[in-house]
Amino acid sequence: MSVFESYHDYTDEELLSRLRDGETAITDYLMEKYKNLVRSKAKTMFILGADNDDLIQEGMIGLFKAVRDYDSGRDASFYTFAELCIARQMYTAIQASGRKKHMPLNSYISLYSNMAQDDSREEGAEAILVNALAAEGETNPEELFIDKENAEQLEHKLHKELSPFERQVLDLYMTGMGYIQIARVLGRDEKSADNALQRVKAKLRKVLA
Repeated sequence: MSVFESYHDYTDEELLSRLRDGETAITDYLMEKYKNLVRSKAKTMFILGADNDDLIQEGMIGLFKAVRDYDSGRDASFYTFAELCIARQMYTAIQASGRKKHMPLNSYISLYSNMAQDDSREEGAEAILVNALAAEGETNPEELFIDKENAEQLEHKLHKELSPFERQVLDLYMTGMGYIQIARVLGRDEKSADNALQRVKAKLRKVLA
């Protein structure tokens, strides 16, 4: 049995305790164990405009920091802590890169689908979007080109309406995060993130009106 196989019978928290006692091979084991989590996060964060390989590299840095900094007496489970560290490292790298992002048409569709699920008062939200921007599969190339132009115009209008914090919240919401995860990544309290998300939704409705 290899050293790594012998670790399978222990929880992450137990392994991290042994790591603190000097069993350094555990770092390599946890990095290998959670590399697929990093790749999964990179796929969702890719919508923000960064290179996927760069995001994976940044995510592995975040994972290493999680292994290094995890405190069982302070933090939740290691998995939750690692997920937060990975997402935060990736998002910080995206912000630092200064790349200009462009939300694709299907991002608007995804956003409004989520809004319809999150808020029962907005059951018609998806229909509103379909009326504003035709779905890709139902248009000819000329109509699709126009729709993409409309999407870019909407993005520009929305960008002017949102505060810097609201833009950050929207970016992370577009990757599938809820307001609790957004709050953790941005280091803000949950109420602030939730309130900002509600403002974003209201402003998007206004822009599409």
